[in-house]
Amino acid sequence: MRKSKEKIFTAYQAFMVAILAILQFTIVLDFMVLSPLSAILLDEMHITTAQFGLVVSAYAFSAGASGLLAAGFADRFDRKKLLLFFYTGFIVGTFLCGIAPTYHLLLAARIVTGIFGGVIGSISYAIITDLFEFKVRGRVMGFVQMAFATSQVLGIPVGLYLANLWNWHAPFLLIVAVSVFVYAAIFIKMQPVKAHLAIQSTNSPFRHLTKTVSQKRYLKGFATTTLLSTGGFMLMPFGAAFAVNNLGVTMEQLPLIYVATGVVSMIGGPFIGKLSDKIGKMRMFVVGSCLALVLVVYYTNLGTTPLWFLIVLNAVLFLGITSRMISSSALITAVPEPADRGAFMGVNSSVAQISGGIASALAGMIVHQNSTGFIEHYPILGYIVAGTMIITMFMMYIINQDIAKRRKEEEEKAAVQMPGEMELAGVTATE
Repeated sequence: MRKSKEKIFTAYQAFMVAILAILQFTIVLDFMVLSPLSAILLDEMHITTAQFGLVVSAYAFSAGASGLLAAGFADRFDRKKLLLFFYTGFIVGTFLCGIAPTYHLLLAARIVTGIFGGVIGSISYAIITDLFEFKVRGRVMGFVQMAFATSQVLGIPVGLYLANLWNWHAPFLLIVAVSVFVYAAIFIKMQPVKAHLAIQSTNSPFRHLTKTVSQKRYLKGFATTTLLSTGGFMLMPFGAAFAVNNLGVTMEQLPLIYVATGVVSMIGGPFIGKLSDKIGKMRMFVVGSCLALVLVVYYTNLGTTPLWFLIVLNAVLFLGITSRMISSSALITAVPEPADRGAFMGVNSSVAQISGGIASALAGMIVHQNSTGFIEHYPILGYIVAGTMIITMFMMYIINQDIAKRRKEEEEKAAVQMPGEMELAGVTATE
């Protein structure tokens, strides 16, 4: 009896959590690996910080555009087929990054990768929402968001090692190799996800899209996602260059920071997810935001700093960021109606990518690398990110109130319907 109560997921659900986490690992690593490579690419390609910011934002803008175009169709197909289609394009785009010989070809390859890779996250979240109840989504997001931590523990250090051993192309080819195995597992093991096809209210993809983007409740979610995306896209692209040129970290020491923070996030992710289900996702979001807010401002104003202190500081900072990501992701999944999940997640992903692309491009214009390599104006980014975190907490509070109100109304409606259903069942039995 006790075992049955403790068993939260079925074997198939456990497989889906694992495969979606590994899938996210490849997508996240493809984006995150550019940050530690910034110190290499700025020198090797002789490009400016603004040009590098464009490489990052090119992925984001193309992902945002494709997400908007695909959103109207997102609820019209089996989510498994949709996932495999876009993952195929992502693998091809990443391979092109792995063989790009020049800056402009790398830029073009990032656009291709973004067109396909940017949609995959929204499809994954739609699948999670279809397969898992709201009360356990914190746990699911805790495991899936481990992709960010795992990419730091395994992917980024290995990628940096390969980049230092051979060249900067190697990390992208590593991602391609892992992605092929993930694709095969999804193709063979994953079951079709198409229950949503039976509850569509319109056959027009355009009408479905316009309906999604015009709902007031959905617009609140999109606005919140816009600010949520600002922090990562502003600070991350130049994080490695800032650590090396401003904080005194060597290229050999850089992987240690990523590994340490990743290990802490890997251990903390599932725990944070479980805790967010227990104490409330909104409370967890506020705690993580307050912690991250203070440490972001402090970190971006540092000068030359001992390695051990940077490791501890980054580890705690990433705990705050992880808490925000897990709790906000779980909350956002409860915003759309079942029939609109694919479209909502697609538009939401596009909003995240486009706003992130703008943030990355702005960051490239705000910071500047002088002749000595020093990254100037980085603290300004910290203040901007801190400001967005404060606003986001208020916006997330409004969304949480809307979700609680809707869930209460649904419970009351179910309670009213239940006596009638019981009475009908009694009449049927008597007859």
